[in-house]
Amino acid sequence: MGGPGEPPEGTPEGVPGGAEDEYRSVVFDESFVRAARLQEYSALERLTDHTPAVRRRPPMRRGLSRQALLLVLLIIVAFGTAIYMGVRHPYQSTQAQRPVEPLRMTVVPLAPQGKVPGAADPAYLYGHSPAAQFSVGAEGVPLPTVRRTAHFSDSQVVAALTIAKEYIVASSLYPEVLTGGRTDPVRALLDAGQLDQFDQSFDRPAADGRHAATGWLVRFDPARVELAGREIRVQGSLQAAETDSSTLEVGADHTFVYALKPAGSGAHAPSSLFTVRRELQFRFTPDDLRLHQVQIVVSYTQAGPLSCAGDSARQFEPLLAGQTAKAGSPPGTDPYATDTAAAVCGSLAHSAEPTVG
Repeated sequence: MGGPGEPPEGTPEGVPGGAEDEYRSVVFDESFVRAARLQEYSALERLTDHTPAVRRRPPMRRGLSRQALLLVLLIIVAFGTAIYMGVRHPYQSTQAQRPVEPLRMTVVPLAPQGKVPGAADPAYLYGHSPAAQFSVGAEGVPLPTVRRTAHFSDSQVVAALTIAKEYIVASSLYPEVLTGGRTDPVRALLDAGQLDQFDQSFDRPAADGRHAATGWLVRFDPARVELAGREIRVQGSLQAAETDSSTLEVGADHTFVYALKPAGSGAHAPSSLFTVRRELQFRFTPDDLRLHQVQIVVSYTQAGPLSCAGDSARQFEPLLAGQTAKAGSPPGTDPYATDTAAAVCGSLAHSAEPTVG
């Protein structure tokens, strides 16, 4: 009698499931089938001699490749470095930096009370004036003792004072600026936020407290005067102070004395002294220090001998030896115009002039 599920006569020979064969004991379970990695060759490959019908696939790699892991690691390192440098950057400010303010300027002409003293020898004039003990040129703009502040290092304070000195020297001592009409040595030191105001001051100068060329630098009318010598006497001081965590200010107060004579005159033409006192307030942000530039927020200038009726906004027109101030008052001031500065003029004291025999 056959077993369960078998025909009564038994399983015929020669049919599947018949006699025991050599493969009956082999069990292909589900895990074995899933683990098999077989791939058929193409028809063309099967036609090639000695080519087996199947081939084994290379084992699949699980996870990321070594190159991908290396790329991810590099990205992480670069990102972390960028964050670290952003936090630790020496010029990073802890607060938003204030916008660049326009320069506020005042130019006060000083009129002589009599004839302007003169002499053929400029050294004689200097020796008999209050400028007798002044230094010559840039030596009269010394840097003070440097002390770091709460948020600015010693090197940053030195940089601010150095840039301020460069501006003072370029705008007050360069012959090409004084009588040559050049402005680029001064313009190159300004913060980009003040360049438009600077350019307008020379394209359309006006005594409005914002656009006087002489508020930015010292310049003379080359058609009328020339320097009697390269020696310019200077005395003054610089001071640096921190106003907040992102702003360093430098105050400058200097007096410049120039020996002048008529343009085109001979070597023996009488010379006279022209005095300019400039009080400047500079402002520096970390970006200004990094870019080697400066903002000027206040400029107060007194200069003479000049005529009050002259135009001192475009350039200075000094009164020379033997001349007297022209009659007249400074330009009128409109009290209804709130965006203009009051026109002022002073009198040059006798003690400020050289004493000549």
